[in-house]
Amino acid sequence: MDPAVKEAILKAVADEPFTRAMGMRLVHLEEGHSVVEMTYRPERMANIYGRAHGGAVFALIDEAFETSSQTEGTIAVALNVNVTYVSGPEAETRLRAESRRIAETRKTATYDIRIADDADRTIALCQALAYRTGRPIPFLRDKEDPPS
Repeated sequence: MDPAVKEAILKAVADEPFTRAMGMRLVHLEEGHSVVEMTYRPERMANIYGRAHGGAVFALIDEAFETSSQTEGTIAVALNVNVTYVSGPEAETRLRAESRRIAETRKTATYDIRIADDADRTIALCQALAYRTGRPIPFLRDKEDPPS
């Protein structure tokens, strides 16, 4: 993986307001693969039943998908995301989403994404399809072409 792309993605994620609000951290990034972690905090992430809100779990999936699909330095956008929720996490459990590219064509790429808790218990499974635009990620271009 191009080190400039890696650095640009790591910085963009660290500066992203949503990831900060959710307490997410990008802990591993390589070509077509990323790992994002977040602690499940019921006071901010529970649904009306007091269990983890599906949107909170999906947010972690989406961040892992987003980061792993940009590793070539070009914009990829979601075409389809299919999630199976397996079990709910316990309060204050660290959740780990691992996204790995499993197939690709010139214009699309498929990713398997798994969320597990710190006991390696599966919380959710996902398969996602990205459309590869071929356009460079803008935060990389901004880094390479600083204003005069």
